[in-house]
Amino acid sequence: MTLALFAATVLIWGTTWIAIAFQLGEVPVLTSVFYRFALAALLMLPGLALAGRLVPVALRQHRFILLQGICLFSMNFICFYNATRFIPSGLVSVIFSLATIYNAVNARLIFGDRVHPRAVWATLLGAAGLVLLFAPDLMGHEIDRDTLKGMGLAALGTLFFSFGNMVSRRNSSAGIPPLTANAWGMAYGALILLAIMGATGTPMVMPDSARYVWALVYLSVAGSVVAFTTYLMLVARIGTAKAAYATVCFPVIALIASGLWEGFVWTPLVVAGLGLTLAGNAVMFAPRRA
Repeated sequence: MTLALFAATVLIWGTTWIAIAFQLGEVPVLTSVFYRFALAALLMLPGLALAGRLVPVALRQHRFILLQGICLFSMNFICFYNATRFIPSGLVSVIFSLATIYNAVNARLIFGDRVHPRAVWATLLGAAGLVLLFAPDLMGHEIDRDTLKGMGLAALGTLFFSFGNMVSRRNSSAGIPPLTANAWGMAYGALILLAIMGATGTPMVMPDSARYVWALVYLSVAGSVVAFTTYLMLVARIGTAKAAYATVCFPVIALIASGLWEGFVWTPLVVAGLGLTLAGNAVMFAPRRA
């Protein structure tokens, strides 16, 4: 059962990046992200309520769930969707995999957790891997501005995601079950996105292509509802540290998907860069010796 949960989490979240790429073009980014989390919230809130698993939350705690919605279910995905306009979705996932390192730094700054030497080595390996991955774009006579935009947006989205992890940790410590926090967080995220759409005049465009609709259903149902559930079940079974190994595998799946559907080309530099990035994550999560 544990292996099945792990495989489901990796395969689903590893392929959501290409589904994001499928949504670009005909519908504005804000609208696409709104559709995703509005549908996910409409599925999760009634579903948990019917199952008797939607735990009542004190009104004063909802401000922190709102903050979780801002970081995990709106602003971070605005960044990720826009990053995919400039760089392949697989490369966005590689930058996202560095969230484990962001988390170590933020946990130190916010909660006072100790930063272990392995975090430094992991950071150096991850940074070296990114340099190799983007070397063809960054070492030419003219720096590719689109690549820099994509990298910056992906890094900013990962920072929002990391802040969301910190808020989620705080909410769990306050006794709010993760499923309940995520369900309300997705609803708040959708409302925030709707407000931004209204403020910016972003239209509520209905998609015409079947590919967009299937990508939306996949991202909402599989990527948001199912994968969050399997990941939380995995955490309950083996703990957060071991469950976090799933994030190390995402870039491999994402780059394979990008190669199949986006024409991403594997080169020796890509293989070396991916290897270093994965090594950085592995160092971060390697079990301590007794």
